[in-house]
Amino acid sequence: MLRCRRPADAWDHWNKNGRLLVNAPVRLLTTLVIAVLAASASAQTPAARKLQYPVARMDNTADTYFGTKVPVPYQWMEDLKSPELRRWVNAENRLTDDYLAKIPIRGWIEQHLTEMWNYAKEDAPTQLKNGMLFFRRNSGLQNQSVVYVQSSPAAAPRIVLDPNKLSADGSVALVADVPSPQGRYLAYALSEDGSDWETIHVMDVATGRVLPGVVRWVKFSGISWTRDGKGFFYARFPKPPNGSTTDHAVANQELCYHLLGTAQADDRLVYARPDMPHAFILDGDFVGGNANQEGRYFLVIVQNNAARRNELYYIDLGNPDSPKLSGGVKPLYTKNDAAFYPIGQAGDTLYLWTTLDAPNGKIVATSFRDPNPIHWRTVVPEGKGVLVSAMMADGKILANYQVIAKSRVELFNTDGELLRTLALPALGAVDEISADNDASTLYYAFTSYLYPTAIYKFDIANGKTTVFFKPDVKFDPSPYEVKQVFYTSKDGTNVPMFIVAKKGLKLDGSHPTVLYGYGGFDFSTTPNFDPMLPVWLELGGVYAVANIRGGGEYGEAWHRTGMLGNKQNVFDDFAWAAKYLIEQGYTASKHLGIQGYSNGGLLTGASITQHSDLFGAAYIGHGVLDMLRYQKFSGGAYWAAEYGTSGVKKDLGWLVKYSPLQNVHAGTCYPPTFITTSWDDDRVVPSHEFKFTAKIQQAQGCDNPILLHTTGSTSHMYMPTDKLIQQDADVWAFEASNLGLTSAHGKQ
Repeated sequence: MLRCRRPADAWDHWNKNGRLLVNAPVRLLTTLVIAVLAASASAQTPAARKLQYPVARMDNTADTYFGTKVPVPYQWMEDLKSPELRRWVNAENRLTDDYLAKIPIRGWIEQHLTEMWNYAKEDAPTQLKNGMLFFRRNSGLQNQSVVYVQSSPAAAPRIVLDPNKLSADGSVALVADVPSPQGRYLAYALSEDGSDWETIHVMDVATGRVLPGVVRWVKFSGISWTRDGKGFFYARFPKPPNGSTTDHAVANQELCYHLLGTAQADDRLVYARPDMPHAFILDGDFVGGNANQEGRYFLVIVQNNAARRNELYYIDLGNPDSPKLSGGVKPLYTKNDAAFYPIGQAGDTLYLWTTLDAPNGKIVATSFRDPNPIHWRTVVPEGKGVLVSAMMADGKILANYQVIAKSRVELFNTDGELLRTLALPALGAVDEISADNDASTLYYAFTSYLYPTAIYKFDIANGKTTVFFKPDVKFDPSPYEVKQVFYTSKDGTNVPMFIVAKKGLKLDGSHPTVLYGYGGFDFSTTPNFDPMLPVWLELGGVYAVANIRGGGEYGEAWHRTGMLGNKQNVFDDFAWAAKYLIEQGYTASKHLGIQGYSNGGLLTGASITQHSDLFGAAYIGHGVLDMLRYQKFSGGAYWAAEYGTSGVKKDLGWLVKYSPLQNVHAGTCYPPTFITTSWDDDRVVPSHEFKFTAKIQQAQGCDNPILLHTTGSTSHMYMPTDKLIQQDADVWAFEASNLGLTSAHGKQ
């Protein structure tokens, strides 16, 4: 069975890099470092302000870059165990809580957001060859979705695993669940406090008994069962030293095989790449294809950068009902010159989704015996749009395209004949597909800005689509509309943007508007329903999403023009999106807020340091803000292919030009800014936010508030529902009040 996902390079929410001075001489680089870093580090004298910020100690620590010493007075904040740091963060939280409590509209937002959030949600079900279905369902306000099973599509569902019972506060998160091929067992991964670190458990589905023994130190891994259902492949890292699970830099991932009933210490090491310590080692199923459907060949993906490139290997397991690992790992494609993602097998034929000689993706048929690209048979050639995923379904090929951030799904036979184009309900995105090569039906999830995620069932033989699950949301979308517009960026590039607003909106520049962006890691920002959006629209707000460079909206070329030395294009695209909204009369600078998370937090951090007067408010969520030291912590070194690192002269030349922390200047009037992080974020460690907040608060040249809120028992990618609602209410109330919204149609 296969659950369609984005390739591993689009994980989340990770991000990219800069621009300029690629071939600059050392003398110019030294001058740049002194001028930008040392000068900005002098931002010590707080201007008069209404808010009294907690005092953050500054010391005389300095880093040296190619002979030049650069002051880093807040580097002590990288010690997350420091009692002094805890006291400072607690004081920041008290200041923020007091500020938020005085926003009149906040209570109204939280109440209406809670009401809007309270609707049943389901994922597309996992279907097994024996007809069993596994799926997740949330009744509305449950902190986590519950795992259900049906013995057949017509049978009544029953609960298999309720993660809400694992911890009272939702701090133990269910991050993955994968049934064995016959549905006898459920392997599931749990995360403490939402950490990227996972522990895998196995449950007997019929009895609910959890098998003894667990698999630890798993991160960025799939769970891929062998067809006999007696064990699974997974990827792990070495145990962090001294229990340092948040900021310890990880490296040397290994692919292992766990046999049920045995201790993890006895697990077999399947594959490792000590020559590439920062490569991801993944199984083919993890990337987005049920490539091991017949059970004989197991596919291994080695990804050593964040672009669409990987190496591909395989293991011949022999008899699928009695698999052997003794044959070793054999190469298929090892040049790392394109993407080679397996989507399915038929005997000795392997179907691949690849970008070799096709930057936007194509599907080819090859052979394990003769994988040479010279002998490939092109099944589906590169076409209009970007091929974001593909899979085998009932002996056919399902191709999921993205056409300027909107989905188009097509069904082909293995000769490449187009059989059908699926009729999608509206302008939106297919963000999950569940299919099996032995099943005549498939399920997919569709969402849009104005329509919450619904699950559809597609009969492959007759092309009939039926609604499998449709949520009941207390929101009438008819007064609103979604437009896709195109604007010209600084260098003349045409950039797409979605705008969600009330129909017939008067373009008089008066509307509170939020602009969102990401711009990195080949990750496309596609239409998606968020319960906060109807609340914002009811307040009279406008919502815009700029599909800026660095993402994958136009394929790898779009991505590459926003990474490494081209990263400045990302910030320019975002700023020119803001200017477009202002020029067209949607809003004015004082009514325009920006939001970004993770790499998008880098985007909004760089945006306010480069264009401090362009925005009326900003949100920086778990952002990568210190671009000179990000690679030293947790998984940061894995982002080097996107950003570059300060240890390379030419990389430093562009990083230092845009790194938010290094470009804060004393006396500048920065817009009202809300910054969030978590003590338990082990992807973008909270020291990024701590250092940036301390510096920009002291540098602030006007009364605009700069606030930090730090949570616990949450992380980069996970928050229980109650905390999500609370944080969303905080963020949107902060921006609404600073953009001129003090009440909701007279409501206080």
